[in-house]
Amino acid sequence: MEYMQAPAPSSQGNILCCTCGIPIPPNPANMCVACLRTQVDISEGIPKQVTVHFCKQCERYLQPPATWMQCALESRELLALCLKKLKSSMTKVRLIDAGFLWTEPHSKRIKMKLTIQKEVMNGAILQQVFVVEFVVQYQMCDDCHRVEAKDFWKAVVQVRQKTVHKKTFYYLEQLILKHKLHQNALNIKEIHEGIDFYYGSKQHAQKMVDFLQCTVPCRSKTSQRLISHDIHSNTYNYKSTFSVEIVPVCKDNVVCLSPRLAQSLGNMGQVCVCVRVTSTIHLIDPRTLQIAEVDGNTYWRNPFSSLCNPRQLEEFIVMDIDIIRDQKLGAGAGMRSNKHTLADVWVQKTSEMDTSQQYHCRTFLGHLLNIGDLVMGFDFANSNINDEFLNQMNPHHVPDVVLIKKSYDRSRRVKRRNWKLQEMARDREGMDTDDERQYQDFLEDLEEDEALRKNVNIYRDASKIPVESDTDDDGAPRISLMEMLEELSLNDATGGEGADMMTD
Repeated sequence: MEYMQAPAPSSQGNILCCTCGIPIPPNPANMCVACLRTQVDISEGIPKQVTVHFCKQCERYLQPPATWMQCALESRELLALCLKKLKSSMTKVRLIDAGFLWTEPHSKRIKMKLTIQKEVMNGAILQQVFVVEFVVQYQMCDDCHRVEAKDFWKAVVQVRQKTVHKKTFYYLEQLILKHKLHQNALNIKEIHEGIDFYYGSKQHAQKMVDFLQCTVPCRSKTSQRLISHDIHSNTYNYKSTFSVEIVPVCKDNVVCLSPRLAQSLGNMGQVCVCVRVTSTIHLIDPRTLQIAEVDGNTYWRNPFSSLCNPRQLEEFIVMDIDIIRDQKLGAGAGMRSNKHTLADVWVQKTSEMDTSQQYHCRTFLGHLLNIGDLVMGFDFANSNINDEFLNQMNPHHVPDVVLIKKSYDRSRRVKRRNWKLQEMARDREGMDTDDERQYQDFLEDLEEDEALRKNVNIYRDASKIPVESDTDDDGAPRISLMEMLEELSLNDATGGEGADMMTD
């Protein structure tokens, strides 16, 4: 404790302390600092030990009444939070300085050094320095309570797609991981035909719905159910449900457009192949190389369905191929693809090699196919398809075979694949045994489509060393090392790689 006063003139003499009698400069209390300390304690009423609550799960501090703040040790935010705990008891003193004293990080103690001033006897101003100890007590915040409860949620986003294949879901999963939208979810459940995202607030669920509407063609509906109602404060507690339906079309699907939609897209053919699904459906006409994009609103006004699923694709072998160099399009035709080449192809099923049955078709894969190559396609000539628009078409305009993609040896592709993708942690229910094959199809699509993998984070797999040999090179597309990211892995200093470093 110190005594604060204005500097006295040099001619002013000393006086004796009225209590102990030692000579001191004159002051309004006529007492020395030691005697004033015994008579007056200006820190009286200020608690010397205070409790602060800390959540171990999210590492946030409680700022009463119900706000949780992220504060680092010895930060300005933590200093302000601690001082607010003392604000009510420091109304009669003046705070001059405040700072932290060092304590062990695991001691659950925060010590703060305070300097205060107060006017006492006859206008004398005293200054005192003292230490306040804050005891850290663990308390789980409301958000972490909901996470631990798992079934406690305020809003759910139900994402559904009525298709056999899950390529669009695998692509959507990578987009969610890249933008880190899964971090606010209390729980993620994978069920038949879709995924459910559970959230603790309606705002987080609405943010997810807005993201889905920007990344995949879909439509959504919203409903809410009243849980409780307080008539005294007029507050309502609802549980909200957002239903998001993605268009039932995946990559490599063959579709038949309505005549009206085909005409609006540049007089393209009704039978098209879906080459990609991003925020829109990318279609290509295998007879003319015309391309078009169908967004979600256009699709729901003029819906069309897939004519085949991946299980119905058959393997063909190319017997002859003739590249079509110049083809004139009709009036009002739309854009043509520059990445594909039009060709007339004669193919034969690998299951019918003992016969002379061959099929002629026109394909957009002329830049990839050579005589003797294997290609996957859909056999219209020997299929019974129940589709409204296909049944109304002139049979002469329906192709016998539609080729979808070139076929490569899957075992070789898996063997030399030196990259991987991240996956969301989710609950799985009723999983099909076909999921692994579908996931491999999605990985192959990423290798073949550069535009698709621009939106996906691809990580180098350090645990896998690809085996290179001349016999393994069958021309299958690969992902270059420049497109891969290094996966970040943090090891504790007392275990894993850190233990080896400390013992060296």
